Amino acid sequence: MLTRQHIDEAAENLHGIARHTELIHSPFYSKTLGTPLYFKCENFQHSGSFKIRGTYNFLSQQPPQVLTAGVITASAGNHALGLAGAAALLHCPCRVIMPEGTPLTKELAALESGATVELYGNSLTEAERHARRLAKDEGLLYISPLDHELIIAGQGTIGLEILQDLAELDTLLVPIGSGGLVAGVATAIKSTKPEVKIIGVEPACVASASLARRNGHPKRLTTRCHTFAKELAMKQIGELAFPLIEKYVDEIITVEEEAIAKAIVSLMEKGKLIVEGAGAIGLAALLYSLKPVHKGNTVCLLSGGNLDVQSIARVVEQGMLAEGHYLKLRLEIVDMPGALAQLSNILSALKANIFQISHDRRKTTLPLGEAEVTLALETRGTEHIHEILIRLEEEGYQPEVIR
Repeated sequence: MLTRQHIDEAAENLHGIARHTELIHSPFYSKTLGTPLYFKCENFQHSGSFKIRGTYNFLSQQPPQVLTAGVITASAGNHALGLAGAAALLHCPCRVIMPEGTPLTKELAALESGATVELYGNSLTEAERHARRLAKDEGLLYISPLDHELIIAGQGTIGLEILQDLAELDTLLVPIGSGGLVAGVATAIKSTKPEVKIIGVEPACVASASLARRNGHPKRLTTRCHTFAKELAMKQIGELAFPLIEKYVDEIITVEEEAIAKAIVSLMEKGKLIVEGAGAIGLAALLYSLKPVHKGNTVCLLSGGNLDVQSIARVVEQGMLAEGHYLKLRLEIVDMPGALAQLSNILSALKANIFQISHDRRKTTLPLGEAEVTLALETRGTEHIHEILIRLEEEGYQPEVIR
């Protein structure tokens, strides 16, 4: 089993390679939560996430002939970027197989890091099978993002940095995907300060760690789900990570999708931080899921910030909808001059800012003499939304909220 010595050795190995990322105190969230809150900003790490810690620690301890032949992996996200960055530092050829439909920004980021990228298959499972076939046929080393002691030890160096920067740590929230991150970090911290409370956080719809804890062993999820924290969407917890989680992680909690979206938007607005869903999930737990945590110094591990532009737009919209700051409506108006201006005047009086408006007079399903209007409005909260809907109904409209 992984020990503190393994993590200390990884820290020496990563010295000058991985960035000692900032631990930032947040006055706003500390006041909101009533306890000192800090962010461990792995979104500032080289390649945008913590992954380079584990991949470099693993790669740097491989025989020279393995590095000369090259490595290969299947990934659509942070593991690909971390491996590509580590391989470049070690002058090791790196190939990444990504599923068709991977965001172009992720593909370009891997290419810019020096990897060769191939798109294959409709899912990560198909991409992985292809990558493993290539590894066997071409004598390459396949590197999984999941279970390996050297990879987990590399991730654990985050825990050493947190204690170095905040010796009086009381509570730490860590995202859970395959479990390697929380296993490594918890081992590092509990070996020094066993009284620190470690909370693992995972999406409610992909709660493989919770399932494993209930069953006493890793078990594969059979349900399908889309999550904003797609970096955590692992169907089964790692075999090596699980016993470490059972030994060191005090609590595992789940977070709903709406809370994750709201936390991403909140970090943009209040923290001025761009953080992906996996990175925001700890704050989501604190703001929207957990009962008040123990008083004392609390740290949220922001595991990564690789949020592509398309995802940002979608997440921001969902987060604003959830917070009551955005409202989409469909309604019908009389098809005559001035009708649209009248609707606009009503909304203006209610101080609802129009983001977007669509006016359709030609829809065949409309009654004769009517037009359909679709609106996107900026609103000030759920009470404001209720006020808008009531007023529109009083004015004779039948507004339909679009989700």
